[in-house]
Amino acid sequence: MANVMLGAMIGIAPFKALRPTPELASRICELPYDVMSSEEAREIAQDNPLSFLHVSKPEIDLPPGTDIYSPEVYSKGRENFDRLISQGALRQDAQACYYVYRQVMGAHSQCGLVAAASCEDYLGNAIKKHEYTRPDKEDDRVRHIEVLGAQTGPVFLVHEARKSIREHVMRLTEQPPAVDFVAADQVRHSAWVISDPGDIEWITREFASMPALYIADGHHRCAAAARVYRSRNGAGASARFLSVIFPHDQVRILAYNRVLTGLNVNGLSPERLIEKLGRVFDFVREGVSAPSQKCEVGFYIGGKWRLLRFKRELAGNGSVMDRLDVELLQKHVLAPFFGIDDPRKSERIRFVGGIRGVGELERLVDSGSGACAFSMFPTGIRELMEIADAGGIMPPKSTWFEPKLRDAMFCHLL
Repeated sequence: MANVMLGAMIGIAPFKALRPTPELASRICELPYDVMSSEEAREIAQDNPLSFLHVSKPEIDLPPGTDIYSPEVYSKGRENFDRLISQGALRQDAQACYYVYRQVMGAHSQCGLVAAASCEDYLGNAIKKHEYTRPDKEDDRVRHIEVLGAQTGPVFLVHEARKSIREHVMRLTEQPPAVDFVAADQVRHSAWVISDPGDIEWITREFASMPALYIADGHHRCAAAARVYRSRNGAGASARFLSVIFPHDQVRILAYNRVLTGLNVNGLSPERLIEKLGRVFDFVREGVSAPSQKCEVGFYIGGKWRLLRFKRELAGNGSVMDRLDVELLQKHVLAPFFGIDDPRKSERIRFVGGIRGVGELERLVDSGSGACAFSMFPTGIRELMEIADAGGIMPPKSTWFEPKLRDAMFCHLL
């Protein structure tokens, strides 16, 4: 691929994972901390003392309304983490291993390598970024790592698919998995331990020949791990961070949809908005809620869906970044029509992950929580990789990866 840093070598390593005992994994492992509210987490974990949400969102064990960034929250997380370890629910492997983590969601399956990735690779841009991070979120993850002395949520990385790695992983997964369960959302999670020295050496060497890895999800975890590494001067295992590395052709990206909470500050009516959208889009048909191809957008207002297509003169020009649907919508619709110049800071836009479906967009608009909604076609993984190679930063909320990696499947102790 273009603009890949010459001479780079990816330095992954095996590690002694702290993992759930197989019979308890389904009760311990949970969705990431940042895909749910404190209230949702409290409800999920209320009858399950083993739920890792007591560690990843420990405010659920403190009075409602507690500041989630208060020292008491992080201390409670450490207390709950130590309890799971002392009870034997989480146990550390005696030797450094790689692991294979497979997820099956309906007809979709993805199989990644669990490894300790290099903070130096991240800082040197051999592990490539495509998003900005927010200081407050970075600070939160730094404190969580420091207080726990561990990374408990993996960074989701992607590598250029290779036949040799795919075949090697397939061979390794012919044996029964060490952990295997179906979660409440019907996603199946399976894990294999790779302890053979020959396999470990082959995997390390194969990844060392790669020019780059790409962050799919977990920019704040990555940035926080690098900050901890620097503050500790590389002490302990801080030079590395927990990651799951998938081949690019296996990952699944869903749309990240947009709901607008108000029409133009100048009092733009629905009729006038539809008229103005005609400058940007060609009308395709009514009654279609989700686009089926790039450059199409579903638009919902007044209880009706309209399928729109960006005009050719807008969609066919410029760089990969310029041709992203989310960038086209931002540049030609959200900024000029709605006054949303910085979607990271605006309170007038709400982002809804594609896993919630277009029904959630209809619910928000019909209830009055939103004025209108746009359903998007998913960003492609190749688009993400090309933008990262070029050093570009994608618009916020451009990708929603599914299924989500489960916290506590593997923990990396520092």
